[in-house]
Amino acid sequence: MSKPDPSSKPTSAELDVLQVLWRIGPSSVKRVHQTMQVTRPDIPYANVLRIMQVMHSKGLLTRDESERSHVYAPAESQKATQGTLLRELIHKAFAGSGKALILAALHGHVSREERKEIENLLREDEL
Repeated sequence: MSKPDPSSKPTSAELDVLQVLWRIGPSSVKRVHQTMQVTRPDIPYANVLRIMQVMHSKGLLTRDESERSHVYAPAESQKATQGTLLRELIHKAFAGSGKALILAALHGHVSREERKEIENLLREDEL
């Protein structure tokens, strides 16, 4: 499979699967299901399988069929996917303003420790 179709944005459930695959690396449906069960013990294997099959058809996952258990991997890196979703959010919710997004995020969504980290990064960037 080639790059994901830009119109094929991951759903919330698909992002859950991507988060697992970005963390543990290319895996079988069984391994993804077992990993997801740690936080969602009620999720059926069949649901994970169906989600991953749909993701493959949308181009969000690649699939290695050389082994008995197919191995799935994200078609794009976490950074690339987050960048695409962030650009869309900035465009749709903040009228294209990255500054508005940052100000909204800083207002009540960032801990004191995170704010200090951000300030240090900004200071380093000025050097």
